[in-house]
Amino acid sequence: MPPPSGLYTANRLASLRKRRRWSDRYYKRRVLHLKEKSDPLEGAPQGRGIVIEKVGIEAKQPNSAIRKCVKVQLIKNGRQITAFAVGDGAINFIDEHDEVMVEGIGGRMGRSYGDIPGVRYKVIQVNSVSLDELVRGRKEKPQR
Repeated sequence: MPPPSGLYTANRLASLRKRRRWSDRYYKRRVLHLKEKSDPLEGAPQGRGIVIEKVGIEAKQPNSAIRKCVKVQLIKNGRQITAFAVGDGAINFIDEHDEVMVEGIGGRMGRSYGDIPGVRYKVIQVNSVSLDELVRGRKEKPQR
């Protein structure tokens, strides 16, 4: 059936457009705030948390490595996430009970990145000092 045409059809066209927008998945997710509800960071770009434990996660095929990650409990809502420690030897600068800042790792619309299964976040700060600066040896980790 073709869309209505002629005089006085603007209202009908507008209501049809309104109804059909719900079949657009991006519109639906945005309007119902589904990302904010399912996202541990609740839509924020970064979040603070406390390190619970260090874990090694095996890379997906065809790669063979143990990626060094940390389990983090977020301060704002108590949810637990796994975050990747980026850099050579970066895991050595992170201890249990440290306060870390995490952000999205990039990649496929909030999904896991590269060959690390189930890890969506990366550590960017440890005790308010940049992890990248620590790895490069420009700064030292403060004792808390």
